[in-house]
Amino acid sequence: MNRQQLLGRIGALVAQERELRSRLQAGELSPDEEQRKIRQLDTALDRCWDLLRRRHAARHAGIDPDSLRGRPLPDIEDHLR
Repeated sequence: MNRQQLLGRIGALVAQERELRSRLQAGELSPDEEQRKIRQLDTALDRCWDLLRRRHAARHAGIDPDSLRGRPLPDIEDHLR
């Protein structure tokens, strides 16, 4: 995924998160269902932001950013601690 695709994906995930919150407020979604879906979105967002940061660092280090792939969530969570 290139930078523009990543930014587009991040924007779409944020829009989905807003939609979930609106549906919860409107009573169309239970709090448990909203939380479950929010956790899934947060995971996807963490992976996208991680890849975007790594692509930026690779570019500045002279490495082809297109050679990078998304990492598994446990690797990202370990890095964030």
